[in-house]
Amino acid sequence: MNIKNFLKISLGVAALGITQMACINDDKWDAPEIVCNNKFDAPTMTMAEFVALSPATGVYSVPAQDATHPAVIFDGYVVSSDANGNFYKTIAFQDKPENPTVGLVVGINKSLNYADFPVGSHIRIKANGMVIGKSAGVITLGVTDPDFAIGRIPESIINRYIAGVCNGSGLDIVNIVPQELGLADIKNDKYLNTLVKVKNVQFVDAEVGLNLMNVDASGTAIDTDRHIVDVYGTQATIRTDGFFKPTYAIPNTSGDITFVASKYNSSFQNVIRGISDINFKNPRLTPATLVLNEPFANLTANAWTAYSVTGTQVWGTTNFGNPAPAAYMSGLGGVNEDWLVSKSISLTGATAAKLYFESDVRFPGNPLQVLITTDTYSGGNPSTLNWVPLNAYVDTDIATFGGFVGSGLVDLTPYLNQNIRIAFKYTNPSTTVASAVEIDNVKVFKTP
Repeated sequence: MNIKNFLKISLGVAALGITQMACINDDKWDAPEIVCNNKFDAPTMTMAEFVALSPATGVYSVPAQDATHPAVIFDGYVVSSDANGNFYKTIAFQDKPENPTVGLVVGINKSLNYADFPVGSHIRIKANGMVIGKSAGVITLGVTDPDFAIGRIPESIINRYIAGVCNGSGLDIVNIVPQELGLADIKNDKYLNTLVKVKNVQFVDAEVGLNLMNVDASGTAIDTDRHIVDVYGTQATIRTDGFFKPTYAIPNTSGDITFVASKYNSSFQNVIRGISDINFKNPRLTPATLVLNEPFANLTANAWTAYSVTGTQVWGTTNFGNPAPAAYMSGLGGVNEDWLVSKSISLTGATAAKLYFESDVRFPGNPLQVLITTDTYSGGNPSTLNWVPLNAYVDTDIATFGGFVGSGLVDLTPYLNQNIRIAFKYTNPSTTVASAVEIDNVKVFKTP
């Protein structure tokens, strides 16, 4: 998808504006005093509280401020920059300089926004009269527009909604500390429009030596996807706008990369601010060994055991997946305890080991449990074994089957040089309410 067109047409949303500060000089000739006045009053809510107003579908229109509707004001910190051509008429910002809980994007009919709001700018939004909702899968802030559900802020009225925050003598600019995540972690909506750093990655083999930007027949740069990968084979997309200025030949090296996490519909993509965000100075990575790779063509190919302790419904497969099929369980109409247990997996000779899987959940119910054991299992009721819960992310968007989400790389270091089994335990205590769970692409890696 062309980012310019996406932001211009379907997104219609994203950026910031012009700092409103008054500088007042006194009558002293030798040292004029500069006073910085904030345009808007103090915040009335947190950015996270404001983002929570976004509906599952459609948009929420923030009422204009009047006698019955108070001011809706919140703060944020800019993490994007259009200085090098990415983030076309767009500004992404998060709620805190470090360890943010939420990010947001706002569109504006103005370019070169980095001059007014460089990375780290402390901004204040007065959202009365604005709209917030999902655009192309991303919660977006904007204004009403005759052509789009969420429109860009016209340049002439930016200061009606957005202003910088004073630090006493000018715009408050702070250091943004990127969240350090793995590639398996970033495919999660909670990181959208926040600044992320991923260590120990490289561009995929097929892209080494290519330019970061593709060109069309006329030699003009066009929007381009490139792909980074870690030792576990997890990939992520780096999306670069056709306006991006610097040329960059993809190196045959590895290292760290910093970007703003983004998304288009169900496709996660990430955007650098400039070439300085890529710090690849180390040798190419040695891939980890894949000791379990389960796409669930069926439940027996890799010796999975489906065992029902209670209930008539059992684990099976479904004609959906990433790609299809996937393991599937729903206990609707019954009271259930159902296990899906892997074969024995050897972590002998490893210096590190990780688990990864993807899940998609619909309808309310008990959370799926992800467990591990080193006990010997010869069949029968697996609940008689000693199981330890694993800290894995399972899909929490129960409104719909909205797409598979990654578990993150789950650390198995405590189980090195042992034989393990992984289990997914589904429970349902009610005959009237039950979740439906899909699991796919279960992988266990070990690093020699």
